Amino acid sequence: MPLGLGRRKKASPLVENEEAEPIRGGLNVSGMDGGVVGLGEGATSEGLPPPPSSMRPRLIFHTQLAHGSPTGRIEGFSNVRELYAKIGEAFGIPPAEVMFCTLNTHKVDMEKLLGGQIGLEDFIFAHIKGQRKEIEVYKGEDALGLTITDNGAGYAFIKRIREGSIIHQIQVINVGDMIESINGHGLIGCRHYEVAKMLKELPRGKEFTIKLTEPLKAFDMISQRSGGAKAGSGVQLGTGRGTLRLRAKGPATVEELPSAFEEKAIEKVDDLLESYMGIRDSELAATMVELGKDKKNPDEFAEALDETLGDFAFPDEFVFDVWGAIGDAKVGRL
Repeated sequence: MPLGLGRRKKASPLVENEEAEPIRGGLNVSGMDGGVVGLGEGATSEGLPPPPSSMRPRLIFHTQLAHGSPTGRIEGFSNVRELYAKIGEAFGIPPAEVMFCTLNTHKVDMEKLLGGQIGLEDFIFAHIKGQRKEIEVYKGEDALGLTITDNGAGYAFIKRIREGSIIHQIQVINVGDMIESINGHGLIGCRHYEVAKMLKELPRGKEFTIKLTEPLKAFDMISQRSGGAKAGSGVQLGTGRGTLRLRAKGPATVEELPSAFEEKAIEKVDDLLESYMGIRDSELAATMVELGKDKKNPDEFAEALDETLGDFAFPDEFVFDVWGAIGDAKVGRL
């Protein structure tokens, strides 16, 4: 059977520029000399309950509220929701107030967004809810020009606004704004691709109402739309060479940073996600590379995708291209 995808449903493109990229929640530990903390709700090993707190690695992270606060110390979390709960405990706020976190910068910099991994020496800045706003938008084109991500704990927010797009012309809508509802339909608890699909399906030539919550800003962060600091700019507070990986199912683990092959493959697969499905999601791309790097043929790879990421219903041609991209990266063709 070609590619083992006979039962797979075809997924129509979600969005052209309304993209989606989720943040995951869960932790892996290997190589304590330098690791990465991964936070993810997506693909994980099945059947492994979170370990008791006494068995988790004792990794302590420093954190502040992005708009300004004393420095807190947090530990003992293994997924995004637990991380937000620890931040809430440290600063005496409800965990639901935390919208998202950035690493090593207090600015709303989407290049530094806390995704599936945290460097062991990264400094965590928590962005909490600020002003709410309701905007009427006229959809004069098929694409609004948004890239959507989510925080792994039920909040979808704007990661990128394409220059010259419909949304780019509305100055009160900014990167980092959380999407609460569209036309009265509540979106708290929805995934990134669900929000992107809803935006794509809004009829052209009509107005719609979008309710947003922006992150609370410090005085030096208040300005008209800013994309945040460029990658590599500003003070670099974190220098950890490993990553703590957080998973919704299974224990948190410390891992080595991705190899050069994995980095190139992840970048290419992320491009393919945008091309085929209108979403960008580096953590999803990393999961796909992890699933495919040791497979011997595309049938095995397709079966692994079905088992782990079946809800996405990837198109067959997309799976072939991802398999090819992983193979190209292995032999250095990317």
